[in-house]
Amino acid sequence: MHSDTLKQTDDYSAAKSTHPRVSLADMEAKIAAEHYFTAGEAIAALGQPTNPNSPTDLLTICILVMANGFTVIGKSAPASPENFDPEKGRRFAYEDAIKQLWPLEGYALRERLSA
Repeated sequence: MHSDTLKQTDDYSAAKSTHPRVSLADMEAKIAAEHYFTAGEAIAALGQPTNPNSPTDLLTICILVMANGFTVIGKSAPASPENFDPEKGRRFAYEDAIKQLWPLEGYALRERLSA
């Protein structure tokens, strides 16, 4: 899933960088699989009791599986239930996962540069 917000941040960073950096494309190229679901769907799939219109139905989860097997979990939930939109939920959960991955990739790059 592509994110315009993350792309804008990456473009800005690229324009100001003169040395090696972690790019959005670098990270996205390492994603082997993406999984999206709501917590409510997971709870129901586990056979646990659920309530109609539960807040867990609004919590979107994105699991990114990296090529090396590492996983990153992003999440998103609206403040107002009326604003829930599955597409936005997936997009924001993806962005949350990428934002968690970015510092890890930065650390890995720094390790390679210091060797």
